Amino acid sequence: MIIKVCGMRDADNIRQLDEAKIADWMGFIFFEKSSRNVESLPDYMPKNCKRVGVFVNEPIEGILERVKTFGFNLVQLHGNETAEYCEQLRSQLPKDVKIIKMFQISSSKDLMPCGAYETIVDYFLFETKCESYGGSGKQFDWDILNMYPGLTPFILTGGIGPNDVEKVKAFHHPLCKGIDLNSKFEVSPAFKDIELLKKFINQLK
Repeated sequence: MIIKVCGMRDADNIRQLDEAKIADWMGFIFFEKSSRNVESLPDYMPKNCKRVGVFVNEPIEGILERVKTFGFNLVQLHGNETAEYCEQLRSQLPKDVKIIKMFQISSSKDLMPCGAYETIVDYFLFETKCESYGGSGKQFDWDILNMYPGLTPFILTGGIGPNDVEKVKAFHHPLCKGIDLNSKFEVSPAFKDIELLKKFINQLK
């Protein structure tokens, strides 16, 4: 199972998480309205985790620039990006950089737009539906994903917290490849409680 910890910014916090070797992917958010927005390259970037750049309706040029500067292995699209946009981005990214496309879910009908992105992106990210792009910190009904008709593997996110170990263990879907952890493990926005993450992830694994 892929463990993604998102919303990182502080260099010491990044180092602590990276050196703990408990996460597979580490996410950095580039969205001015987010309290976790990254404005500049931290003094330390992960060496043990893959680096994920998170963008919301960002011009392709801006993504390409940050992929180069931050050394991203994956690009997560967290806005209203179209399949055509994703195709254009794919054609310009280095071939080894993967694309994750987020979809907000509240009912099975929210899974239908995924079909247009099949074969274009590498992963889907299923998030709880809300009015903002940044996530609500709440969970949606994961049983909805039993009706997911696609072939693209997905990451599960949306309000997963320290008390959800058994719930995550109990969720089974052949295309679910991992989980995304963020606000429920924070001391403050963009600053994670590493010990809490360790406890959760060790219990999960």
